[in-house]
Amino acid sequence: MEHVSGLRVVVADDSVLLREGLVRVLVEAGHEVVGSFGDADSLLAAVVDLDPDLAVLDVRMPPTFRDEGVRAAIRLRSLVPRAGILLLSQYVEVAYAQELLGSGSGGVGYLLKDRVASLEELVDAIDRIADGGTVLDPEVVAQLIGRRHDPLATLTPREREVLQLMAEGRTNAAIAEALFIGVGAVEKNVTSIFAKLALEDSGTDHRRVLAVIAWLQR
Repeated sequence: MEHVSGLRVVVADDSVLLREGLVRVLVEAGHEVVGSFGDADSLLAAVVDLDPDLAVLDVRMPPTFRDEGVRAAIRLRSLVPRAGILLLSQYVEVAYAQELLGSGSGGVGYLLKDRVASLEELVDAIDRIADGGTVLDPEVVAQLIGRRHDPLATLTPREREVLQLMAEGRTNAAIAEALFIGVGAVEKNVTSIFAKLALEDSGTDHRRVLAVIAWLQR
């Protein structure tokens, strides 16, 4: 791929050392760093006026060091829709990667800081994002694929029958009558279904409804 240069880039990372390092790499690659920030709020306050082609953000930034970078990236996409997004993270945080990719639009990347082995690798990722592509760290890809397994595949044939009847709105008593088994057996199957679908009793979510949703989305 031909190297892209001349992008207007904003950088947001609470680590001064890493932030300045990114700025240097970007400038050496022929880009213009139009803004450098230590937190997401400062970035968002200035991003419309800066009108960047690309934003490079840390996932975890002040004040909570949880998902500020992801929230900022999603907000930035609405403020400057054409801007590419590159998230950098210390850890594989698949839920955040899924959220960023959820829009289905290109021009996004998610890389682990420690896995950016060379300046050339980072520059190549920026080129691909600028070209509208998607760049994901191999470890993120592996975990995304791992989460794609069908949780219903672990259900026994009987449990699938019970879940199908649950999806039809049947009570445990009605399910027992339809399958010619006792209500106690139905209850055991339902409990097993909840466990296999990792539906913990949180006190708020209705596990029966969530189990049916999983069945309908298969």
